Amino acid sequence: MLIQNIQIKNFRNIKSADISFDEKMNVISGENAQGKTNIIEALWLFCGAKSFRGAKDASFIKFGEKEAKTEINFISGGIEHNAQMIFLEKKNAVLDENNLKSTSELAGSLKAVVFSPLDIMLINGGPDKRRRFLDVSIGQLYPKYISLLRKYNRALLQRNKIIKDYKYDPTVSVMLDVFEEELADSGSKIIEYRKRFIEKINSYLPKIFSGISSGREEISSLYVANEEGNMLAVRLKEERKENSFSGFTSTGPHRDDIDFLINGISAKNYGSQGQKRSVAISLKLSVLNVIYELSGEYPVCLLDDVMSELDENRQKYILNSVKEWQTFITCCDPSNVERLSGGKVFSVKNGGVEECI
Repeated sequence: MLIQNIQIKNFRNIKSADISFDEKMNVISGENAQGKTNIIEALWLFCGAKSFRGAKDASFIKFGEKEAKTEINFISGGIEHNAQMIFLEKKNAVLDENNLKSTSELAGSLKAVVFSPLDIMLINGGPDKRRRFLDVSIGQLYPKYISLLRKYNRALLQRNKIIKDYKYDPTVSVMLDVFEEELADSGSKIIEYRKRFIEKINSYLPKIFSGISSGREEISSLYVANEEGNMLAVRLKEERKENSFSGFTSTGPHRDDIDFLINGISAKNYGSQGQKRSVAISLKLSVLNVIYELSGEYPVCLLDDVMSELDENRQKYILNSVKEWQTFITCCDPSNVERLSGGKVFSVKNGGVEECI
């Protein structure tokens, strides 16, 4: 997996940029609020995922402009591809001159993993943050997983609308049967995908975490399902009355979670900030390895402003771990990564991008 270049027009604070990248290491330097993260974000969006900063589509367009556009040339599976993203009222995507129905259809074309200071929310945040992490990671490997999620969420939306009327009109049970059947079918498959992915994560996570923590602690991750897939249909019927009063569906993969355990104890509830940060980094590095194992290609590694938060040993471990990947690192001071040999360094100032010679 290799991103050759990117062209940017009116994306956030970047008026215009045409950047050719190194095959291995790319350092994007500049002071805060100059546009470094915007480049990382522009690259990440081509994975078919939403902004890792939680940004709305309208915020991608430079102030005062009506539209924005980004375009990349990349190599996947030994084949050159071109992808474009046009930002109007919503995002529109083009892949190899084919207009896509949704930007999520880019999933699987470009594989990448992004690291940012917000990753600690994978540990500190609510279950929705961890479910989204799973869905984005799995979707890059198995695009049909995205279709499963869509089917599940559509059925979930319909059941939630109908279930409120169940306490007044039991005859809506006929419609509930239809949507619960879809929920049980797609939901059980989603749970299976997630469990298999967590198993793969656990084949890398302990070793990586041990390396980051200097072997002082052990870690594991556990997928916590509020109901097994083969019992979803039964539980949904059993909970109709209760759900009719609450107004939402209380059982299914939209309620599941991941628990990270350090020496058998919940990292979220009892881990220090340093431990949680180490868990998040280990998790992302594990995903890089899982994607490589299952796809046969090194995914692109996007490191957004994470190096400055880490001590020297952790920095060295990460840089050594990603040396086989094409990597993009943002930093305020390029001397933070001066031990890197080769690659390209870019300077970003007021949305302008120049390569440092």
